[in-house]
Amino acid sequence: MKSVNALPLRNLIKRKSRSAALLILSAFLAISAFGGSILVSSLQNGLQSLENRLGADIIVVPYEATAHGEYESVILQGNPGHFYMDKSYLNMLKKEEAVEQISSQIFLASAKAGCCSSRVQLIGYDPATDFSVKPWIEKSYSENLGLYDVVIGSDISINTNRKFKIFGQKLNIVAQLEKTGTELDTAVFTGGATIEKLIKAAQNRNFSALKNVKADSVVSSILIKVRDGFDIDDTVDKINLYSHRIRAIRTKSMISSVSESLSGVSGIIGVMICVVWALAIIIMAIAFSMIINERKKEFAVLRTLGASRSKLSGIVFRESFFVSLAGGIIGIIITTALVILFSDLIERSLGLPFLIPSALTVMFYALLSLALTVLAGAVTAAISAKRISKIDTGRLLRGDN
Repeated sequence: MKSVNALPLRNLIKRKSRSAALLILSAFLAISAFGGSILVSSLQNGLQSLENRLGADIIVVPYEATAHGEYESVILQGNPGHFYMDKSYLNMLKKEEAVEQISSQIFLASAKAGCCSSRVQLIGYDPATDFSVKPWIEKSYSENLGLYDVVIGSDISINTNRKFKIFGQKLNIVAQLEKTGTELDTAVFTGGATIEKLIKAAQNRNFSALKNVKADSVVSSILIKVRDGFDIDDTVDKINLYSHRIRAIRTKSMISSVSESLSGVSGIIGVMICVVWALAIIIMAIAFSMIINERKKEFAVLRTLGASRSKLSGIVFRESFFVSLAGGIIGIIITTALVILFSDLIERSLGLPFLIPSALTVMFYALLSLALTVLAGAVTAAISAKRISKIDTGRLLRGDN
């Protein structure tokens, strides 16, 4: 009986081509399940990170920025860009009864920074009034930012002297932020006074996009938290009546468009996973059926040597288990490597916030995907094993098929 127990592994090693084909199918099952789960979870994490970072009920931007759709890519994704409106709107909106908290930000896209190979988005905020960026930054740096002090995104490399130049001005890196899964991971945050200095430095270098900008009298966006008891939509409508030069947008409506895109992508991923699993399971079932058919005489001989039908079924199950387990592990390793290596490319391709979940969550999805892969192999093996019970030993040994 020991020789019978050793048969599953010996059969797999002996029939290398067949085992390799089943291994590849099992790996595809694991890749689709694990990869799909990580993709959907990363997109949901990115959206949650975006919601937490915004923190405001309403964002006010120049009307021109909404006409070209520029504000969404800058505010939601942190893509390099800048637009400005007169600072007087901030003072005007402060007087609104519905406004509980209000703060402003100034955006500036560098031509190129000493730290990076491409443009960098600079975001200046007011530490005295900010309620959106500051809580996030304080997780990494709780001190007050001095002039030319900056906090950088997680994807910006820090050199040994913790400094880099923008428009000829040296900036001091005081901290690095946690990853958000958006282009904000390549952004630079600083106080409004520093941004004003950098705008003037850019103008001195004849940066044409800032030619007519008065650094100390403009803002890029105004963030508003509405007081309890006031309707956010009514407040948005009221602000939009002030001037045709500005536009108030409810942040929830901005995020909803991202959420809808996320739902669409998640749905496509779900359909693809179902198709891959259906095809793989059908192919595996056919493969095991062909294997059983090829090995009828082998099983008939084992029956005459005293092996029970359940023992023969056990051989098929163990072969399936070994192949599914090995294929599942290979698939999970491949998926993990691909996600780690190409997470930035995936984010850019999808155009959505993408934040890989915690190691514990990744491990949970890996174990779940492995269990499902082994289960899928067991189901296909069970279908094939049922045929063993129908084998007529006598006829097969006489040469009748």
